[in-house]
Amino acid sequence: MKVFCLGGAGKIAREAVLDLVKFSSFEKITVADYNEEEGRKVVEWLNDPRVDFVKVNVHDHQDTVEKMTGYNIVMDGTTITLNGKTTACIAEAGCHGINLNGFGEEDAYHEEFVKNGKTCLPGFGMTPGLTQLMAMHAANQLDAVESVRVSHGSYRPIAFSKSITETTTYEYDPELPGRVVYENGEFVQVPPFARPREIDLPEPYGKGIQYIIPHAETKTLAKALKDKGVQLIEVRGTWPEQNMRLVRALFEYGILRNDKIKINGTDIGIMDCISQYLYQSKEGSETELYGYALHIEVIGEKNGQKMKHVLTHTHPKSDGSVQGWEGLRAYTRNVAIPFAIATEMIATNKVVKTGIVIPEEAFIVPEDFFKELEKRGILVHEKIEILQEPARV
Repeated sequence: MKVFCLGGAGKIAREAVLDLVKFSSFEKITVADYNEEEGRKVVEWLNDPRVDFVKVNVHDHQDTVEKMTGYNIVMDGTTITLNGKTTACIAEAGCHGINLNGFGEEDAYHEEFVKNGKTCLPGFGMTPGLTQLMAMHAANQLDAVESVRVSHGSYRPIAFSKSITETTTYEYDPELPGRVVYENGEFVQVPPFARPREIDLPEPYGKGIQYIIPHAETKTLAKALKDKGVQLIEVRGTWPEQNMRLVRALFEYGILRNDKIKINGTDIGIMDCISQYLYQSKEGSETELYGYALHIEVIGEKNGQKMKHVLTHTHPKSDGSVQGWEGLRAYTRNVAIPFAIATEMIATNKVVKTGIVIPEEAFIVPEDFFKELEKRGILVHEKIEILQEPARV
């Protein structure tokens, strides 16, 4: 088996490649990136005979297709804005595909993947990805589902990479049409910073206010739980407190609109300027607390009882006490490891459905996925509470 790791020189993608080296059955693992210098550094760092490097420019469609052809799967670690181009290449090359984002650009290639008998899983990392499996683990234990609230804390610098800067500004773009909640059978559009709710994340993260964000879970869980009568799905998220203060200020001053301003006779987007500053500054590339925390609340009914399932996840500390999880790596590995596990499972035919699939359809036994995470030190925890006893007749 062969895997083509597109964007493999990125800080998250290289951790996924490391996981493939340590745990997968791939016989060839190709780091494919436009940045040849960084790509070759990754190959040297991994120091494994199965790993090689290929320079690729996804804007050159035909050349990219030719380089992908013959691989079993493409693990696509590129940015949101490239996922339409990359998925077109993956489909034409006749490979399985998976990416981290899942904002819908991939859907146009569903029939091509079906025709080729291949699976494409958009949006699978920690969130979206693992969050859906945690929600389904709870939902599978219930006869009916009333509400699902997905929450996460992403503790990383606001701009440690250009793709992360892009994600930050994308999620709070005031004009974004995809910021929705699912309520009473409809998708309801909400503005940035809508529906504040206090979420208690596992230590060392603790309690904090979170807001609705545009994530794939809202739509995929609505599809997956339709037959269980789900009435409410909300997805929230937070970054370190100082990040949230900055994004709130950028929103309130209209800067997130990225209006053009004139500097020395040149028109440039004001948010583009700030993004470049953050990417190049100490303040944009450091934070005090690193890591990831998930909190999934599912309320429903089982045998006439109203039940609440709360699932959380924990991982090795970022304080240097566990080798390989120091600082930023406690964040990047949390995203990368589920990405890599899913890549291996698709390539080894553990996902049956073809075409564009959602996580809930791909991994119908979430517990199998949890076992793979446990091997890497990532643990899923569940607390079940009875909210109301069945009515007595």
